[in-house]
Amino acid sequence: QVHLVESGGGSVQAGGSLRLSCAASGSTGGIDCMAWFRQAPGKERERVARIHTGDGSTHVRDSVKGRFTISQDKAKNTLYLEMNSLKPEDTGVYYCARGREDNGVCPAVPRYYPYWGQGTQVTVSS
Repeated sequence: QVHLVESGGGSVQAGGSLRLSCAASGSTGGIDCMAWFRQAPGKERERVARIHTGDGSTHVRDSVKGRFTISQDKAKNTLYLEMNSLKPEDTGVYYCARGREDNGVCPAVPRYYPYWGQGTQVTVSS
């Protein structure tokens, strides 16, 4: 089992910054993909960014490219999401998730991630 705990959410004005953290504990071996998802009210959960735990490759969705950065600290078993130039449309509950790759890629679909944190609220006001 893997236990994930997010922190770092909050309320900021547009243009502000936040840094989310996700601390993992438990049996983390064999996990290939770590990701941040977000869900806004009335919308589907979407993957914001992901990192492959093996080769360290990353990907962020187009709407946050140049503003968000995903990183990991393997020694601390912690995943981060640095969010800059925040916009109101970035508002939502942010979740970290861990799962396995599918056909060599880290999936964008939530159902491929069996382990989830409890979520942390990010609110960006205009």
